[in-house]
Amino acid sequence: MRSENKKKKRTWLRVTGILILLIFIGLGVYGFSVYKSLTDAVETMHQPIKREKSEKRTEQITLEKKEPFSVLMLGVDEREGDRGRSDSMIVLTVNPNKNSVKMLSIPRDTRTEIIGKGFDDKINHAYAFGGVEMSMNTVENFLDIPIDYYMQINMEGFKDIVDAVGGVTVNNDLDFSVGNVHFPEGQLTLNGEDALKFARMRYDDSRGDFGRQLRQREVIQGVIREGASLSSLTNYSDIFSALGNNIRTNLKFDEMIDIQKNYRSVAKSVEQMSLEGSGTKIDKIYYLVVPDEERQRVQNELKTHLELN
Repeated sequence: MRSENKKKKRTWLRVTGILILLIFIGLGVYGFSVYKSLTDAVETMHQPIKREKSEKRTEQITLEKKEPFSVLMLGVDEREGDRGRSDSMIVLTVNPNKNSVKMLSIPRDTRTEIIGKGFDDKINHAYAFGGVEMSMNTVENFLDIPIDYYMQINMEGFKDIVDAVGGVTVNNDLDFSVGNVHFPEGQLTLNGEDALKFARMRYDDSRGDFGRQLRQREVIQGVIREGASLSSLTNYSDIFSALGNNIRTNLKFDEMIDIQKNYRSVAKSVEQMSLEGSGTKIDKIYYLVVPDEERQRVQNELKTHLELN
């Protein structure tokens, strides 16, 4: 059960990443009440960090100039009295000149140096040791790119966002069941809880991850359709409330507006990247060890996309 919950969080971090990016870059202001709800949500979401810019940048990034930027997304299982751990980590690089976004999932067990601690450990432990800032610094070191912004997501609350847009309609090409929920072939309308189950199922699909990715895209497209429709505008207060309750970021309202104005077209092309490695035990603890050449390959691709080469 614990393994299934982790898979669900990783699945929905990918879904949330695309959804929130599209909301930030594609949302217009449709009147004062919408504007007020949006600013209230942004005020709740905004949580600054101590550092003003990445140590890997000589100058502060300027979104008004349409410069490429990066975002670290942390899917966190929040617990009372405990900051929890980042069970999911995704790096987004956004390039308006190429009208594209690259999305790299970093496996939680990846072994690397924890910046600020001085020893190697699982990369997701950086959040448990030092929160968002230590996670950003550790990922920067691992990928050798600047991490400009972060977005922390309470993954258990994502279903509230799906429910806030009135559920999603998907086209299902495989008859299967998860627990007592049956998903027949054809067009289905799902609430937040069932959408989670629909998107995470893999073992009963002979296509494995490929089939699961198809279902993820169906859910993503369904959320986008509902969020952009006129009927969903009546629910904007619930939508913004769900976002405000489940997301924290160092992006300011003005920066979100700059993204909306200057980066609108990047959402048309979202490319998922993978990081390969081998599982091994060190001192009886399981790690994913990424070879130097694989790490270099990913670093080069991200640097090129950020126009750092």
